[in-house]
Amino acid sequence: MTDEPITQQDEEGVEQDELGALQAERDELFDRLQRLAAEFDNFRKRAAREQGEVLKRANERLVKELLPVLDDLGRALDAAEEHQEAQLEEGVRLVHRSLASLLEREGLAEIETDGKFDPHVHEALLTQPSELEEGSVLEVIQKGYRLGDRVLRPARVVVSAALPAPPEEAA
Repeated sequence: MTDEPITQQDEEGVEQDELGALQAERDELFDRLQRLAAEFDNFRKRAAREQGEVLKRANERLVKELLPVLDDLGRALDAAEEHQEAQLEEGVRLVHRSLASLLEREGLAEIETDGKFDPHVHEALLTQPSELEEGSVLEVIQKGYRLGDRVLRPARVVVSAALPAPPEEAA
């Protein structure tokens, strides 16, 4: 080793080299960040496009399965034009069965209305005095349905209320 003192020029040269290395590293990291941001943007756009395509295919499949129901309904209407009431009724029943079966395969289930009123799946439209236990479902105004574990439409029902107390006779 030499005992020569480090000059100011040498220090500035070392600092310039370090500064240049740091600037190069910064530029490289900035470039990587820009590339990563562009990749993420492309991924986001591709995922949105693929989700749209999946939704279209799902709707296409459902519509394709509904076509036989549409055909059955057309045949029922043709029978109605010929005034064949028995065939019309049978045609409408056929359409109803086909549609119910198709929706059942897709996970649709009717909400049970036997027994007690459940505010999670029933909508009380009226209360009516009855001899049944208070809170029992008396009548179904409109059926309710679930799709999987979600309630699509609550069952609209009439719920029993307590019978009014008989009037006391004045003594």
